[in-house]
Amino acid sequence: MVASSLGSAHDLHKELQNGNVFLADYKILQGVPTNDRINGKPQYLTAPMCLLWKDPQDQLLPIAIQLGQTPGERTPIFLPSDQEWDWTLAKIWVRNAEFQVHQMVYHLLHTHLFAEVFNIATHRQLPRNHPVYKLVVVHLRYTLDINTIARTAFISPGGIFDKNTVLGIKGINALLEKAMQEVTYSGLCLPEDIKARGLESIPNYYYRDDGKMIWEAMESFVSGIVHYYYKSDESVQTDPELQAWVAEIYEKGFLKRESSGIPSSLETVSSLIKYLTMVMFRCSAQHAAVNSGQFDFYSWMPNGSPTMKSPPPSTKGATTLQTVLDSLPDVNTTATGLVTVWQLGNEPLDRRRLGNYREAHFIEETPKKLIQEFQMKLNEISKIINDRNQTRRLSYLYLDPKKIENGVSI
Repeated sequence: MVASSLGSAHDLHKELQNGNVFLADYKILQGVPTNDRINGKPQYLTAPMCLLWKDPQDQLLPIAIQLGQTPGERTPIFLPSDQEWDWTLAKIWVRNAEFQVHQMVYHLLHTHLFAEVFNIATHRQLPRNHPVYKLVVVHLRYTLDINTIARTAFISPGGIFDKNTVLGIKGINALLEKAMQEVTYSGLCLPEDIKARGLESIPNYYYRDDGKMIWEAMESFVSGIVHYYYKSDESVQTDPELQAWVAEIYEKGFLKRESSGIPSSLETVSSLIKYLTMVMFRCSAQHAAVNSGQFDFYSWMPNGSPTMKSPPPSTKGATTLQTVLDSLPDVNTTATGLVTVWQLGNEPLDRRRLGNYREAHFIEETPKKLIQEFQMKLNEISKIINDRNQTRRLSYLYLDPKKIENGVSI
């Protein structure tokens, strides 16, 4: 079926063996309830699968799309060789699924809501003179404020996402519940997540490349701070405030799910370094990666449709341009969606860039020197990213440290 996409010099079996075939699987959306309140019309959602191939030119291309999890006559596999509008509509459906998972799982849950958990636990369990408090508090700025606004205006009953996305409030809650069952500690740690998903060799993957540079710089900085205050594994184990902090995050944030691998306590200096790096990265660089480019990519609505008002096609050859237009959201829904992603991607007026420690929480010379070294490393990373972007047709700016906010503040 995909032979015409691969060309005569390649076959699917060999490309699979060579690690050049990938699957974007949106099975998490299966069974999620849909919204019935958008302009009084039913809305539709599917759980597609999209097969992608890394071609000899190092492009990652879609070569097959199935708009559902169960194959069959009513769930055909769409191909680039199909009629133009069949293939176009199939790709729009994949992007619609991506919009839902991106907004609710990787944006809302994995950054905003987890950052809120870190925030509450930090202020409940750590005194202001605790080294971990001093380290993470700058990454928690405005998180409670923006999440309160989100609960009021965006993800509340009658809010923007309830009125203008296929999920509605019932679907949002159902998707978040399913997503929580899939959260893993390794999935929250960038290097492990990239390796587990087999994405180490994909070319031009700037999120991975820039993110790893920032992760490593952050990890080095955290390591210096931790080793300054914690001289042994025993000093970690016997810090009651630190252990209470980790335990509360495990219980309240990750619901005591042992299968997640989220630690309920920390036993070693190295485990503390990894944990703190994860917390800081989630609240800063990871949020920038999933938030800052929203308007750039979703302002062309078919590239991230918030909802679809016709069911997915069940046959080939019947789709026309009019079919596509009839599937896309109404004008008012589209306009609201564009304004929403514009607002979400806006920078806060009171900016605090990554590595900006305006409040002098650390007063000792060694931590102050480590902060300066961290800032110098971030400047080096920024230069690398900007030099690379000079030669690219499409720039990737979202993980430039000079554009990353210290915390989840928008």
